[in-house]
Amino acid sequence: MQFKGESIIDEWILKPETVAKSKKYYAHFDCRTDIRKAAKNVTDPNWVAHHGFYPFIHYEKDCSKYTSKGKKDKKRDICYAAHIDRCILQFYCHRMNEVYNQRIREYHIEDVPVAYRSDLGLNNIHLAKQAIDFIKANPKAYVLIGDFTGFFDNLDHAYLKEQWCKLLGVDRLPSDHYTIFKNITRYSVWELDDLLEINDLPKTSSGRKKLNAMRTVLTTDQFKKYRSHIHKNPNSYGIPQGSPISALLANVYMMEVDQKIKAIVAQHNGKYMRYSDDFIIVLPVEESVANDAIKSVNQIIHDTPGLELEPKKTQIFRTNLPEIINVGDSFLKHADKSKNVINFLGFTFDGKKTTLRPKTVSKYYYRMYRKAHVIAENPGQKGKDHLYERYSERGARSGDGKKGNFFTYVQRAEKIFGDAEEIRRPVKNHMAKIRKTLKEGKHKSRA
Repeated sequence: MQFKGESIIDEWILKPETVAKSKKYYAHFDCRTDIRKAAKNVTDPNWVAHHGFYPFIHYEKDCSKYTSKGKKDKKRDICYAAHIDRCILQFYCHRMNEVYNQRIREYHIEDVPVAYRSDLGLNNIHLAKQAIDFIKANPKAYVLIGDFTGFFDNLDHAYLKEQWCKLLGVDRLPSDHYTIFKNITRYSVWELDDLLEINDLPKTSSGRKKLNAMRTVLTTDQFKKYRSHIHKNPNSYGIPQGSPISALLANVYMMEVDQKIKAIVAQHNGKYMRYSDDFIIVLPVEESVANDAIKSVNQIIHDTPGLELEPKKTQIFRTNLPEIINVGDSFLKHADKSKNVINFLGFTFDGKKTTLRPKTVSKYYYRMYRKAHVIAENPGQKGKDHLYERYSERGARSGDGKKGNFFTYVQRAEKIFGDAEEIRRPVKNHMAKIRKTLKEGKHKSRA
Protein backbone atom coordinates (compact mmCIF):
# COMPACT_ATOMS: atom_id res chain seq x y z
CA MET A 1 0.00 0.00 0.00
CA GLN A 2 1.26 3.47 -0.87
CA PHE A 3 1.04 6.31 1.62
CA LYS A 4 -0.73 9.59 0.94
CA GLY A 5 1.04 12.26 -1.07
CA GLU A 6 3.89 14.27 0.36
CA SER A 7 1.88 17.52 0.18
CA ILE A 8 -0.49 16.16 2.80
CA ILE A 9 2.42 14.87 4.88
CA ASP A 10 4.10 18.28 4.65
CA GLU A 11 0.96 19.97 5.92
CA TRP A 12 1.01 17.68 8.94
CA ILE A 13 4.69 18.43 9.59
CA LEU A 14 4.05 22.18 9.52
CA LYS A 15 1.25 22.06 12.08
CA PRO A 16 2.30 23.87 15.29
CA GLU A 17 1.17 20.94 17.45
CA THR A 18 3.29 18.52 15.39
CA VAL A 19 6.39 20.70 15.72
CA ALA A 20 5.76 21.25 19.44
CA LYS A 21 5.43 17.51 20.04
CA SER A 22 8.71 16.87 18.22
CA LYS A 23 10.65 19.36 20.35
CA LYS A 24 12.31 17.83 23.36
CA TYR A 25 14.66 19.73 25.60
CA TYR A 26 16.60 16.84 27.09
CA ALA A 27 20.22 16.35 26.01
CA HIS A 28 21.13 13.33 23.88
CA PHE A 29 23.96 12.15 21.64
CA ASP A 30 22.95 14.63 18.92
CA CYS A 31 21.98 18.29 19.00
CA ARG A 32 18.38 19.34 19.54
CA THR A 33 16.16 19.67 16.49
CA ASP A 34 12.50 19.41 15.56
CA ILE A 35 10.52 17.75 12.79
CA ARG A 36 10.13 20.94 10.76
CA LYS A 37 13.90 21.46 10.62
CA ALA A 38 14.48 17.78 9.85
CA ALA A 39 11.60 17.48 7.36
CA LYS A 40 13.76 17.19 4.24
CA ASN A 41 15.59 14.16 5.61
CA VAL A 42 12.86 12.34 7.53
CA THR A 43 10.51 12.45 4.51
CA ASP A 44 13.18 11.00 2.20
CA PRO A 45 12.84 7.16 2.21
CA ASN A 46 16.32 6.72 0.76
CA TRP A 47 17.89 8.90 3.46
CA VAL A 48 16.02 7.02 6.20
CA ALA A 49 17.02 3.65 4.72
CA HIS A 50 20.71 4.58 5.13
CA HIS A 51 20.41 6.41 8.44
CA GLY A 52 22.41 5.12 11.39
CA PHE A 53 20.38 5.37 14.59
CA TYR A 54 21.93 6.41 17.90
CA PRO A 55 21.54 4.26 21.02
CA PHE A 56 18.50 4.99 23.16
CA ILE A 57 19.20 6.39 26.61
CA HIS A 58 17.74 4.00 29.17
CA TYR A 59 16.59 4.40 32.75
CA GLU A 60 14.17 2.72 35.12
CA LYS A 61 10.98 4.63 35.86
CA ASP A 62 9.36 4.23 39.25
CA CYS A 63 5.88 2.82 38.60
CA SER A 64 5.28 1.67 42.15
CA LYS A 65 1.74 0.68 43.00
CA TYR A 66 -0.10 1.97 46.02
CA THR A 67 -2.63 0.01 48.04
CA SER A 68 -4.14 0.19 51.50
CA LYS A 69 -1.21 -1.97 52.61
CA GLY A 70 1.33 0.57 51.38
CA LYS A 71 3.71 0.89 48.47
CA LYS A 72 4.55 -2.04 46.18
CA ASP A 73 7.75 -1.34 44.28
CA LYS A 74 7.60 -1.65 40.50
CA LYS A 75 10.09 -0.45 37.90
CA ARG A 76 9.54 0.08 34.18
CA ASP A 77 12.28 0.28 31.57
CA ILE A 78 12.08 3.53 29.61
CA CYS A 79 14.15 4.37 26.53
CA TYR A 80 14.24 7.78 24.88
CA ALA A 81 15.56 8.40 21.39
CA ALA A 82 18.08 10.86 19.99
CA HIS A 83 16.49 14.00 18.55
CA ILE A 84 16.80 13.17 14.86
CA ASP A 85 15.79 9.56 15.52
CA ARG A 86 12.71 10.72 17.41
CA CYS A 87 11.67 12.90 14.46
CA ILE A 88 12.03 9.94 12.08
CA LEU A 89 10.00 7.66 14.35
CA GLN A 90 7.35 10.35 14.88
CA PHE A 91 6.98 10.82 11.12
CA TYR A 92 6.74 7.10 10.36
CA CYS A 93 4.33 6.63 13.24
CA HIS A 94 2.07 9.25 11.66
CA ARG A 95 2.27 7.65 8.22
CA MET A 96 1.67 4.14 9.49
CA ASN A 97 -1.11 5.23 11.83
CA GLU A 98 -3.16 6.50 8.89
CA VAL A 99 -2.83 3.10 7.22
CA TYR A 100 -3.55 1.33 10.51
CA ASN A 101 -6.81 3.24 10.98
CA GLN A 102 -7.81 2.28 7.46
CA ARG A 103 -6.92 -1.38 8.02
CA ILE A 104 -8.92 -1.78 11.22
CA ARG A 105 -11.96 -0.29 9.51
CA GLU A 106 -11.54 -2.84 6.71
CA TYR A 107 -11.30 -5.61 9.32
CA HIS A 108 -14.31 -4.19 11.26
CA ILE A 109 -12.32 -3.96 14.49
CA GLU A 110 -12.16 -0.16 14.78
CA ASP A 111 -13.97 -0.38 18.14
CA VAL A 112 -11.46 -2.86 19.64
CA PRO A 113 -8.02 -1.18 19.99
CA VAL A 114 -8.85 2.02 21.86
CA ALA A 115 -5.42 3.09 23.19
CA TYR A 116 -3.18 5.53 21.30
CA ARG A 117 -5.99 6.31 18.84
CA SER A 118 -6.02 10.04 18.04
CA ASP A 119 -8.88 9.50 15.57
CA LEU A 120 -11.31 8.43 18.31
CA GLY A 121 -11.26 11.66 20.29
CA LEU A 122 -11.96 9.70 23.49
CA ASN A 123 -10.09 9.35 26.77
CA ASN A 124 -10.03 6.49 29.25
CA ILE A 125 -13.08 7.89 31.07
CA HIS A 126 -15.24 7.69 27.94
CA LEU A 127 -13.92 4.20 27.20
CA ALA A 128 -14.51 2.88 30.72
CA LYS A 129 -18.06 4.24 30.55
CA GLN A 130 -18.65 2.46 27.23
CA ALA A 131 -17.64 -0.87 28.76
CA ILE A 132 -19.68 -0.39 31.93
CA ASP A 133 -22.72 0.82 29.98
CA PHE A 134 -22.56 -2.35 27.88
CA ILE A 135 -22.52 -4.49 31.03
CA LYS A 136 -25.52 -2.57 32.38
CA ALA A 137 -27.37 -3.07 29.09
CA ASN A 138 -26.65 -6.82 29.33
CA PRO A 139 -27.17 -7.54 33.04
CA LYS A 140 -26.76 -11.32 32.65
CA ALA A 141 -23.34 -11.99 31.20
CA TYR A 142 -19.81 -13.30 31.66
CA VAL A 143 -17.05 -10.71 31.85
CA LEU A 144 -13.37 -11.44 31.25
CA ILE A 145 -10.78 -8.89 32.38
CA GLY A 146 -7.32 -9.68 31.05
CA ASP A 147 -3.76 -8.37 30.98
CA PHE A 148 -0.73 -9.54 29.01
CA THR A 149 2.49 -10.35 30.85
CA GLY A 150 5.35 -7.95 30.02
CA PHE A 151 3.61 -6.86 26.83
CA PHE A 152 6.24 -4.63 25.14
CA ASP A 153 9.12 -6.68 26.53
CA ASN A 154 7.89 -9.89 24.90
CA LEU A 155 6.73 -8.84 21.42
CA ASP A 156 8.21 -11.37 19.00
CA HIS A 157 10.29 -9.73 16.26
CA ALA A 158 9.43 -12.18 13.47
CA TYR A 159 5.72 -11.93 14.22
CA LEU A 160 5.91 -8.13 14.42
CA LYS A 161 7.59 -8.05 11.01
CA GLU A 162 4.85 -10.29 9.61
CA GLN A 163 2.11 -7.97 10.91
CA TRP A 164 4.03 -4.91 9.69
CA CYS A 165 4.08 -6.38 6.17
CA LYS A 166 0.38 -7.17 6.47
CA LEU A 167 -0.29 -3.56 7.44
CA LEU A 168 1.52 -2.24 4.37
CA GLY A 169 0.14 -4.94 2.08
CA VAL A 170 3.59 -6.15 1.05
CA ASP A 171 5.54 -9.41 1.18
CA ARG A 172 8.76 -7.66 2.15
CA LEU A 173 9.33 -4.45 4.08
CA PRO A 174 10.54 -1.47 1.99
CA SER A 175 14.14 -0.56 2.80
CA ASP A 176 13.20 2.52 4.87
CA HIS A 177 10.67 0.55 6.92
CA TYR A 178 13.18 -2.26 7.37
CA THR A 179 15.67 0.24 8.81
CA ILE A 180 13.01 1.40 11.28
CA PHE A 181 12.20 -2.24 12.09
CA LYS A 182 15.87 -3.03 12.79
CA ASN A 183 16.25 0.01 15.02
CA ILE A 184 13.20 -0.83 17.11
CA THR A 185 13.98 -4.55 17.48
CA ARG A 186 17.78 -4.73 17.47
CA TYR A 187 17.92 -1.53 19.44
CA SER A 188 20.87 -0.52 21.59
CA VAL A 189 20.87 1.43 24.85
CA TRP A 190 23.23 3.53 26.94
CA GLU A 191 22.43 3.72 30.63
CA LEU A 192 21.55 7.18 31.92
CA ASP A 193 23.48 6.49 35.14
CA ASP A 194 26.63 5.73 33.12
CA LEU A 195 26.31 9.03 31.25
CA LEU A 196 25.99 10.88 34.55
CA GLU A 197 29.09 9.13 35.86
CA ILE A 198 31.13 9.90 32.73
CA ASN A 199 30.21 13.57 33.16
CA ASP A 200 31.07 13.52 36.90
CA LEU A 201 27.46 14.27 37.80
CA PRO A 202 25.51 12.83 40.74
CA LYS A 203 22.81 10.25 40.06
CA THR A 204 20.14 12.59 41.36
CA SER A 205 17.50 14.90 39.93
CA SER A 206 19.99 17.79 40.08
CA GLY A 207 22.54 15.69 38.19
CA ARG A 208 19.99 14.83 35.51
CA LYS A 209 19.04 18.49 35.27
CA LYS A 210 22.66 19.50 34.68
CA LEU A 211 23.09 16.73 32.09
CA ASN A 212 20.01 17.91 30.19
CA ALA A 213 21.34 21.47 30.18
CA MET A 214 24.30 20.32 28.08
CA ARG A 215 24.42 20.62 24.29
CA THR A 216 24.98 16.87 23.94
CA VAL A 217 25.47 14.23 26.63
CA LEU A 218 28.89 13.32 25.22
CA THR A 219 31.40 14.84 22.85
CA THR A 220 32.28 12.89 19.70
CA ASP A 221 35.57 11.82 21.28
CA GLN A 222 33.82 10.68 24.47
CA PHE A 223 31.29 8.70 22.46
CA LYS A 224 34.12 6.82 20.74
CA LYS A 225 36.07 6.34 23.96
CA TYR A 226 33.18 4.97 26.00
CA ARG A 227 31.23 3.12 23.31
CA SER A 228 31.72 -0.13 25.26
CA HIS A 229 28.85 1.17 27.41
CA ILE A 230 26.46 0.51 24.52
CA HIS A 231 24.33 -2.60 25.06
CA LYS A 232 22.33 -4.20 22.27
CA ASN A 233 19.10 -6.11 22.75
CA PRO A 234 20.34 -9.73 22.54
CA ASN A 235 16.86 -11.22 22.23
CA SER A 236 14.57 -12.02 19.30
CA TYR A 237 11.77 -10.30 21.18
CA GLY A 238 11.02 -7.01 22.93
CA ILE A 239 10.78 -3.41 21.78
CA PRO A 240 11.73 -0.31 23.80
CA GLN A 241 9.03 1.45 25.79
CA GLY A 242 9.08 5.19 25.35
CA SER A 243 9.86 5.53 21.64
CA PRO A 244 7.40 7.54 19.50
CA ILE A 245 6.45 4.46 17.46
CA SER A 246 6.30 1.72 20.12
CA ALA A 247 2.62 2.17 21.03
CA LEU A 248 1.53 2.03 17.38
CA LEU A 249 3.64 -1.08 16.74
CA ALA A 250 1.99 -2.77 19.71
CA ASN A 251 -1.38 -2.15 18.08
CA VAL A 252 -0.07 -3.39 14.71
CA TYR A 253 1.20 -6.53 16.47
CA MET A 254 -2.31 -7.22 17.76
CA MET A 255 -4.20 -6.72 14.47
CA GLU A 256 -4.72 -10.39 13.70
CA VAL A 257 -5.40 -11.28 17.34
CA ASP A 258 -8.00 -8.52 17.58
CA GLN A 259 -9.67 -9.83 14.41
CA LYS A 260 -9.90 -13.38 15.73
CA ILE A 261 -11.14 -12.46 19.20
CA LYS A 262 -13.64 -9.94 17.81
CA ALA A 263 -15.04 -12.66 15.50
CA ILE A 264 -15.69 -14.96 18.47
CA VAL A 265 -17.22 -12.24 20.63
CA ALA A 266 -19.37 -10.89 17.79
CA GLN A 267 -20.97 -14.32 17.33
CA HIS A 268 -22.55 -13.85 20.76
CA ASN A 269 -23.39 -10.13 20.44
CA GLY A 270 -20.72 -9.36 23.00
CA LYS A 271 -18.11 -6.62 23.40
CA TYR A 272 -14.33 -6.78 23.14
CA MET A 273 -12.25 -3.72 23.96
CA ARG A 274 -8.45 -3.55 24.33
CA TYR A 275 -6.45 -0.71 25.83
CA SER A 276 -2.81 -1.62 25.09
CA ASP A 277 -2.21 -4.74 27.20
CA ASP A 278 -5.46 -4.47 29.18
CA PHE A 279 -8.67 -5.84 27.72
CA ILE A 280 -12.27 -6.60 28.59
CA ILE A 281 -14.66 -9.11 26.99
CA VAL A 282 -18.38 -9.15 27.80
CA LEU A 283 -20.40 -12.19 26.71
CA PRO A 284 -24.18 -12.05 27.33
CA VAL A 285 -24.53 -15.86 27.11
CA GLU A 286 -25.06 -18.97 29.22
CA GLU A 287 -22.17 -20.61 31.09
CA SER A 288 -21.49 -23.41 28.60
CA VAL A 289 -21.30 -20.97 25.68
CA ALA A 290 -19.11 -18.57 27.69
CA ASN A 291 -16.81 -21.45 28.61
CA ASP A 292 -16.28 -22.41 24.97
CA ALA A 293 -15.75 -18.79 23.91
CA ILE A 294 -13.23 -18.08 26.68
CA LYS A 295 -11.34 -21.28 25.86
CA SER A 296 -11.15 -20.16 22.23
CA VAL A 297 -9.89 -16.71 23.24
CA ASN A 298 -7.30 -18.27 25.53
CA GLN A 299 -6.13 -20.53 22.69
CA ILE A 300 -5.73 -17.56 20.32
CA ILE A 301 -3.56 -15.81 22.91
CA HIS A 302 -1.57 -18.99 23.56
CA ASP A 303 -0.93 -19.50 19.84
CA THR A 304 0.34 -15.95 19.32
CA PRO A 305 4.12 -15.56 19.82
CA GLY A 306 5.01 -13.36 22.78
CA LEU A 307 1.51 -13.23 24.28
CA GLU A 308 0.68 -14.66 27.68
CA LEU A 309 -2.11 -13.85 30.11
CA GLU A 310 -0.98 -12.46 33.46
CA PRO A 311 -2.72 -14.80 35.98
CA LYS A 312 -2.80 -12.24 38.80
CA LYS A 313 -4.63 -9.77 36.56
CA THR A 314 -6.99 -12.16 34.80
CA GLN A 315 -10.50 -12.26 36.25
CA ILE A 316 -13.78 -13.78 35.09
CA PHE A 317 -17.13 -12.71 36.49
CA ARG A 318 -20.69 -13.92 36.17
CA THR A 319 -23.08 -11.00 36.36
CA ASN A 320 -26.76 -11.00 37.23
CA LEU A 321 -26.94 -7.35 38.12
CA PRO A 322 -26.67 -6.06 40.71
CA GLU A 323 -24.88 -9.29 41.61
CA ILE A 324 -21.28 -9.86 40.43
CA ILE A 325 -19.63 -13.19 41.23
CA ASN A 326 -15.99 -14.06 40.54
CA VAL A 327 -15.96 -17.44 38.78
CA GLY A 328 -12.42 -17.28 37.41
CA ASP A 329 -11.20 -20.66 38.64
CA SER A 330 -14.12 -22.37 36.91
CA PHE A 331 -12.77 -21.20 33.54
CA LEU A 332 -9.02 -20.65 33.82
CA LYS A 333 -6.69 -22.51 36.16
CA HIS A 334 -4.79 -19.56 37.64
CA ALA A 335 -7.35 -16.75 37.32
CA ASP A 336 -7.53 -14.21 40.16
CA LYS A 337 -10.45 -14.87 42.53
CA SER A 338 -9.77 -12.07 44.99
CA LYS A 339 -12.32 -9.51 43.76
CA ASN A 340 -16.06 -9.36 43.14
CA VAL A 341 -16.04 -5.99 41.41
CA ILE A 342 -15.12 -5.12 37.84
CA ASN A 343 -12.08 -2.85 37.45
CA PHE A 344 -11.31 -1.33 34.07
CA LEU A 345 -9.30 1.74 33.03
CA GLY A 346 -9.21 3.28 36.49
CA PHE A 347 -12.86 2.75 37.45
CA THR A 348 -14.70 0.18 39.56
CA PHE A 349 -18.21 -1.15 38.93
CA ASP A 350 -19.81 -3.09 41.80
CA GLY A 351 -23.02 -4.01 39.99
CA LYS A 352 -24.83 -0.90 41.13
CA LYS A 353 -22.56 2.12 41.03
CA THR A 354 -19.33 3.22 39.38
CA THR A 355 -16.55 4.79 41.45
CA LEU A 356 -12.90 5.64 41.05
CA ARG A 357 -10.78 2.53 41.36
CA PRO A 358 -9.35 2.15 44.90
CA LYS A 359 -5.81 1.66 43.52
CA THR A 360 -6.03 5.04 41.75
CA VAL A 361 -7.18 6.72 44.95
CA SER A 362 -4.58 4.94 47.11
CA LYS A 363 -1.82 6.31 44.91
CA TYR A 364 -3.24 9.81 45.25
CA TYR A 365 -3.49 9.58 49.06
CA TYR A 366 -0.04 8.04 49.43
CA ARG A 367 1.51 11.00 47.64
CA MET A 368 -0.67 13.48 49.51
CA TYR A 369 0.21 12.06 52.93
CA ARG A 370 3.92 12.03 52.09
CA LYS A 371 3.80 15.66 50.96
CA ALA A 372 1.68 16.70 53.95
CA HIS A 373 4.12 15.19 56.45
CA VAL A 374 7.04 17.01 54.81
CA ILE A 375 5.14 20.32 55.00
CA ALA A 376 4.08 19.70 58.61
CA GLU A 377 7.70 19.16 59.60
CA ASN A 378 8.73 22.32 57.72
CA PRO A 379 5.97 24.82 58.57
CA GLY A 380 5.14 27.59 56.15
CA GLN A 381 2.05 28.95 54.44
CA LYS A 382 3.62 28.56 50.99
CA GLY A 383 3.95 24.81 51.53
CA LYS A 384 0.34 24.52 52.64
CA ASP A 385 -0.87 26.50 49.65
CA HIS A 386 1.08 24.20 47.36
CA LEU A 387 -0.44 21.14 49.03
CA TYR A 388 -3.99 22.44 48.65
CA GLU A 389 -3.31 23.42 45.05
CA ARG A 390 -2.06 19.95 44.13
CA TYR A 391 -4.25 17.75 46.29
CA SER A 392 -7.60 19.48 46.78
CA GLU A 393 -10.47 20.87 44.76
CA ARG A 394 -9.01 24.32 45.25
CA GLY A 395 -6.32 23.42 42.70
CA ALA A 396 -8.87 21.85 40.37
CA ARG A 397 -10.68 25.16 40.04
CA SER A 398 -7.80 27.12 38.51
CA GLY A 399 -9.11 29.62 36.00
CA ASP A 400 -6.53 29.42 33.23
CA GLY A 401 -7.86 26.13 31.88
CA LYS A 402 -4.36 24.64 31.85
CA LYS A 403 -3.54 23.85 35.44
CA GLY A 404 -5.33 21.14 37.30
CA ASN A 405 -4.85 18.18 39.57
CA PHE A 406 -6.38 14.86 40.52
CA PHE A 407 -9.71 16.53 41.28
CA THR A 408 -9.81 18.05 37.82
CA TYR A 409 -9.85 14.45 36.62
CA VAL A 410 -12.52 13.54 39.19
CA GLN A 411 -14.74 16.39 38.03
CA ARG A 412 -14.28 15.38 34.40
CA ALA A 413 -15.22 11.79 35.25
CA GLU A 414 -18.34 12.95 37.10
CA LYS A 415 -19.41 15.00 34.11
CA ILE A 416 -18.92 12.10 31.67
CA PHE A 417 -20.47 9.36 33.83
CA GLY A 418 -23.32 11.54 35.09
CA ASP A 419 -24.85 12.25 38.48
CA ALA A 420 -26.32 8.76 38.88
CA GLU A 421 -22.87 7.33 39.69
CA GLU A 422 -20.76 7.79 42.82
CA ILE A 423 -17.43 8.58 41.20
CA ARG A 424 -15.94 10.47 44.13
CA ARG A 425 -17.09 8.13 46.88
CA PRO A 426 -13.51 6.92 47.60
CA VAL A 427 -12.27 10.52 48.08
CA LYS A 428 -15.03 11.64 50.42
CA ASN A 429 -13.89 14.02 53.21
CA HIS A 430 -10.52 14.53 51.54
CA MET A 431 -10.15 18.11 52.84
CA ALA A 432 -10.57 16.89 56.41
CA LYS A 433 -7.93 14.23 55.76
CA ILE A 434 -5.46 16.84 54.52
CA ARG A 435 -6.00 19.03 57.60
CA LYS A 436 -5.74 16.00 59.90
CA THR A 437 -2.48 14.90 58.30
CA LEU A 438 -0.99 18.39 58.61
CA LYS A 439 -2.04 18.50 62.26
CA GLU A 440 -0.64 15.04 63.05
CA GLY A 441 2.61 15.86 61.30
CA LYS A 442 2.90 19.10 63.26
CA HIS A 443 2.48 17.26 66.56
CA LYS A 444 5.09 14.68 65.55
CA SER A 445 7.58 17.41 64.60
CA ARG A 446 7.16 18.96 68.09
CA ALA A 447 7.66 15.65 69.86
